[in-house]
Amino acid sequence: MREILTAKSLPAPKFRYSPCVKAGPFYHMAGMVGLDPETGKLVQGPYEETLRILRNITLAAADLGLALTELVSANIYTTRMQDFPEINKAWEELFTADLPPPARTSVGVAALPLGATVEIEFRFYKA
Repeated sequence: MREILTAKSLPAPKFRYSPCVKAGPFYHMAGMVGLDPETGKLVQGPYEETLRILRNITLAAADLGLALTELVSANIYTTRMQDFPEINKAWEELFTADLPPPARTSVGVAALPLGATVEIEFRFYKA
């Protein structure tokens, strides 16, 4: 059985999709771009976008009763693989020795929604 969930702290989706689908103990979060939750506008630059996405997933996790320690995987998509060190810098600000990172895949792509340079999707496991 699947359940569609939403996080009140996030900007409303710009297109028709489910922001989070819970299936058993798994929570599949749709790909997020760096939208500011207050303005709904895209922040600019790979570092800033990644940081905003990570802040948004932290807010969403709390809304959904999840902990970042339950985050099992993330897929990063970027149109600017040459700027991956900036993406990784924001990533490492959240995932430190105190919070081990999830499994991660990073993929270079030609384009992303809304002109974003970074999109990240997340999967949580809550027993």
